[in-house]
Amino acid sequence: MIVLSIETAGHIAGASLAEDTGIPVGTPIERGIRIIGEFCVQTRMNHSVKLMPMVEALFNSTGKTMEDVDFVACSEGPGSFTGLRIGAATAKSLAFAADLKIVPVSTLDALAYNIFDNHAIIAPILDARRSQVYTAFYEWRTVNKAYGLVRLSDYRAEDIHETINALVKYTRPIIFLGDGVAEYQRVIIESGINASFAPGHLLLQKSSSVAAMGIKLARQGKTVHSHEFSPFYLRKPQAEREREL
Repeated sequence: MIVLSIETAGHIAGASLAEDTGIPVGTPIERGIRIIGEFCVQTRMNHSVKLMPMVEALFNSTGKTMEDVDFVACSEGPGSFTGLRIGAATAKSLAFAADLKIVPVSTLDALAYNIFDNHAIIAPILDARRSQVYTAFYEWRTVNKAYGLVRLSDYRAEDIHETINALVKYTRPIIFLGDGVAEYQRVIIESGINASFAPGHLLLQKSSSVAAMGIKLARQGKTVHSHEFSPFYLRKPQAEREREL
C-alpha cells in the first residue's frame, strides 16, 4: 500500500509518499511504514501556488506515479481555513481523477504523532489568533495490548490560558509543539507549569506524519470517497462569528 499525503493546515505546505511494508506495527518501535519521499516548505500561505508543483516534483523524484498510489491522506484540520480548503481541494481532485479514496487525518493527531514513545503529555497547539489555539492532549500508552498514541481530550478551540489551566492537573511534564508555540511560549513559561517544547525539526506539521497516520487509519478502513471529504474546521470562520454577534 502506498499513500500520498498532503499537509496544508498552517504555514507548512507538504507532500509525502509513504509505503505500508506489511510488517505489523509493534512496540517499542513503530514498524511497517517507510517514507519514500517528502517535500516541505514553510511559506506565507501561498499553498495554492506551491502544492501541485510539489506533488509533481515528489513523483518525478521518486519515480512513482498516481497509478502506484492506493490512497490519498489529507490533513483535515483544524487549522487555517484557507490552507485547509486548498489541501482538501487538491486531495479531492487527485483522488477523484485516480478513482481513489481519501484518508482524513486530524491535523492535531498527526502533529502529536511527531513525538514518539514519550512519557510526557503531548499538547499540540495551533494558533487560531486572538489568543486562541486549537489543541488536544495526548499520551503514549498501551490500550487493549496495543501500544500507541492515545488522545486524552476532545479537540478544543479556546483561549491559551484555558489550555494551560486544563493541563495543570497532569503531574507529568508537558511537551508543547505546533505553530502556537512561537506565539504563546512566553505565556506558557510564565504560567509555571512543567513545560518543554519540541525541537525545531519536530515542532511543526509534517506531511510524513500525516502519511504514517494515514496508513494506520487506512488499515482500519477509515477512508471516504472523494466527494465525502471536507475539512474539519472545529469553529466557524471569523466572518460568520462576527455576523452572529
